[in-house]
Amino acid sequence: MSGKSILIIGGGIAGLSAGCYGQMNGFQTRIFEMHKKKPGGLCTSWKRQGYIVDGCIHWLVGSGPESSFHRIWQELGALEDRRFVSPAEYARVVAADGREFIVYTDIDKLSRHMREIAPEDKAIIDEFITDLRRCTRMDAPVGKAPETAGIFDFLKLVVTQFPLLRILWKWNKVSYAEFGRRFKNPLLREAFPLLFTPDFSLSFLLMTLGWLHNKAAAYPIGGSLEFSRAIEKRYLSLGGEMNYRAKVAKILTENGRALGIRLEDGTEHRADFVISAADGHATIYEMLDGKYVDDTVKNYYEKLVPFHPLLHIALGVNRSFQDVPATAHGRFFELSSPLVVGGVEHKHLPVHIYNFDPTLAPEGKTLLTVLLQTNFEYWNKLRQNDEQYKAEKEKIADTVVSILDQRFPGLAAQVEMRCVSSPTTFVRYTGNWKGSFEGWQVTPKTWNFGKLMRKTLPGLDNFYMAGHWVEPGGGLPAVAMSGRNVMQIICKKEKQKFTTIR
Repeated sequence: MSGKSILIIGGGIAGLSAGCYGQMNGFQTRIFEMHKKKPGGLCTSWKRQGYIVDGCIHWLVGSGPESSFHRIWQELGALEDRRFVSPAEYARVVAADGREFIVYTDIDKLSRHMREIAPEDKAIIDEFITDLRRCTRMDAPVGKAPETAGIFDFLKLVVTQFPLLRILWKWNKVSYAEFGRRFKNPLLREAFPLLFTPDFSLSFLLMTLGWLHNKAAAYPIGGSLEFSRAIEKRYLSLGGEMNYRAKVAKILTENGRALGIRLEDGTEHRADFVISAADGHATIYEMLDGKYVDDTVKNYYEKLVPFHPLLHIALGVNRSFQDVPATAHGRFFELSSPLVVGGVEHKHLPVHIYNFDPTLAPEGKTLLTVLLQTNFEYWNKLRQNDEQYKAEKEKIADTVVSILDQRFPGLAAQVEMRCVSSPTTFVRYTGNWKGSFEGWQVTPKTWNFGKLMRKTLPGLDNFYMAGHWVEPGGGLPAVAMSGRNVMQIICKKEKQKFTTIR
């Protein structure tokens, strides 16, 4: 065991993961988190008027042992005494005339449903369902960090995972929007771009539906903050140290080596290694003053596409919605006229009805959330005038309630709580660049399948990065594995065997 010290910037899932694995491997770790009392970063929830507003998890890949990510969550203590719900539907798209496309999590039901509503698209449906079934028999490997693997590890991966790699390579070249355009059926043409970010690679949907079919990607009862607190509990039980209200201003360096950090209050802390699991742009261009960049790093922030920021609208409703089937990703209602939010036009309203988690609302009541893509600069400018900022949020909330009242008559009178969070709210609490909620998008145009981002910066030793700004596509499993992989890299540097047992 090393006994050396590590400072970790950021107490999100990546930072907590790096801390846990650091402690398991004999390092003395300390996490510095800017929030005043909550772990998890973007994986969080908050209380409003008797309701708990969930800000993250819709489904957790690795909730069941059919996914290799299950191993990571067990190692991090996230699954202890946790109950999960596996919705029968991934999403439901409702057209203005009442027609519905239901994305069932059971592939047999999904196949029958798609053929019933779009017999004219039999060929593309058959191709999609065939590859989807293949994905249920395969899983992404979790083990050695790519940065520590050798040629024999690579060859083994290619041989054992070739069928999966071939499917992912094929569909990684196709976006949700492009796939939608392949259909003749107008409902399916409209629906597929709604099932995630339209420009994202469709391989993500195949893997997700495969995990959902296998009951390996369920929703954790209790929501996102309770999930994060479970990992924090594991970290503290391993002897780690959590520091809140501790925003890092600078990363201290000398002669091309990271030495420690300086907090906003001026206090300094030194260690053998520094890991930033904070915002990537702030880390590189503010904490390190842009001193450790090359063309590759510059291109990340100039050419890659971050996830678009969101306006998060939460409603506490005095209604059970017990007759509404639960969906993992939500329901998408076609609008009679477009809704414009911060300069972005929406033809559908996405609604997530948490009728499957009774812990988020008082008995007989339900939390609803609406996530709308928007423009960061619009809200950042509006934020300068507090009165106008609040008025705009209330105006949009009024519009959303009115639309939902048409879908669920009587709802407007049943709304007890309204909470609207803009992209500037995300920045204020997590520091995420441009209010992005999940780092970089994986699109056919911006990212090649299998390509890795460096977790180091040129010319800076004993420094590493973890989290969704070095894991294109983001998501909780990816960032948790990111923290794990960084610790494998450090263990290799220290010539010690990486372990997950303690």
